[in-house]
Parts: sequence; C-alpha cells; structure tokens
Amino acid sequence: MAKVYRSGRLYGTGHPARLTPHEVRTRTFDPRRRGVDPDQVREFLAQVADELTDLCRQVRLLSDENERLKRALCDWQTRHARECRRNEGPW
Repeated sequence: MAKVYRSGRLYGTGHPARLTPHEVRTRTFDPRRRGVDPDQVREFLAQVADELTDLCRQVRLLSDENERLKRALCDWQTRHARECRRNEGPW
C-alpha cells in the first residue's frame, strides 16, 4: 500500500487526516485544455468550505456539551453514592 501524505501527516493507517476548510478554499487544480469553469470551481469550493466550517463548529459545540454532561453525571453519581451509604436499608 502506497503511503500518501497530506498536510505533513501520514494518511492511510488509523484515522485519516481530516480535510479542513482552509484546505478546501486553497485547493488548486491542474489546468486542462477543455476543463471546467474556474469561477464555478472556486464558488463550489467556497460553499463546501463554508459547510465544513459549520460542521466543525457543531462538532466542537457537541463535544463541549458531551463533556459537560459527563461531568454532571459523575458529580450526581458521587453525591448519590454518598447518600446511599447513609441508608440503613438492605440495599
């Protein structure tokens, strides 16, 4: 299997390097004799980069919320365990 590098990182084993909005915006293509309209390509790349930016923001917000909920659950479990020890019941 050939090893391919992108953004200075090895691609092909484990988790691949993620495409960033900046990489989409700055991507260039080799000119062709009967190629596509470069303005349309740039417009499309800008649209993809904008969507990538929004998705990255959403992932970051959800990750933060996930961490907050994990901490809250851990705190609740700790308080609940302390209260349960005080009970005289069979459980």
